[in-house]
Amino acid sequence: MADTVLYEVSDGLATITLNRPEAMNALNVETKVALREAARSAAGDDAVRAVLLTAAGERAFCVGQDLKEHIGQLVADQKAGTGQTMRTVREHYNPIVRALTGMAKPVVAGVNGVAAGAGFGFALAADYRVVADTASFNTSFAGVALTADSGVSWTLPRIVGPGRAADLLLFPRSIKAQEAYELGIANRIVPAAELRAEAEKVARALAEGPTLAYAALKESLAYGLSHSLEETLEKEDELQTRAGSSEDHGIAVQAFVNKERPKYLGR
Repeated sequence: MADTVLYEVSDGLATITLNRPEAMNALNVETKVALREAARSAAGDDAVRAVLLTAAGERAFCVGQDLKEHIGQLVADQKAGTGQTMRTVREHYNPIVRALTGMAKPVVAGVNGVAAGAGFGFALAADYRVVADTASFNTSFAGVALTADSGVSWTLPRIVGPGRAADLLLFPRSIKAQEAYELGIANRIVPAAELRAEAEKVARALAEGPTLAYAALKESLAYGLSHSLEETLEKEDELQTRAGSSEDHGIAVQAFVNKERPKYLGR
């Protein structure tokens, strides 16, 4: 793993940290590749029960594409008559978002500062967002004559509604933490100095919880957003049957009867 992305697994929690604070955690190729591989590692590791995606520094979670590198690549494309630069969407952004949204375990984003462009997209791809009171969000894409990527055209309207999503995409602006909470973008706001500890607390609580049920909830929510009520009812039946036969469900019921705290196994 590159130094631009730190990856650590401890007691069932995988922590992925964007580590270019001097560049506001902008996404150069090295960082995008490392983040993609970290997300895939977390998704495929049975020892990982939850994921915390956060960033180093105080100013930024991630400001999106590294435009300095991007300009150089565009110039090279023009000279060579190729269009390699925008392959980053297919090669990097899409796999990262698929790994975050598709993994059968909860993902918490600890948003410590500015989340813009693809950085906003990665935060939206998480299941839960703990946000510093000094943080902000910005779609940014139209501001540099680009359209949405990193899943934003799918995630954002599902959180804020299609009309508000169109407004935020057509007229990019800074969305402060309180407004982000009111829009549903932020799930929890905490003082900036407490962000890392609180985000880790939330992620560890999920790692200790009924992870099979969380995976089913994640699948059910995604399914329900794009299917009819009747289809969703059938999906709920399928997933609940699976959850009801798990060891975790038996543990939870027994713990409830005994007035004990359940210790889940993830199976």
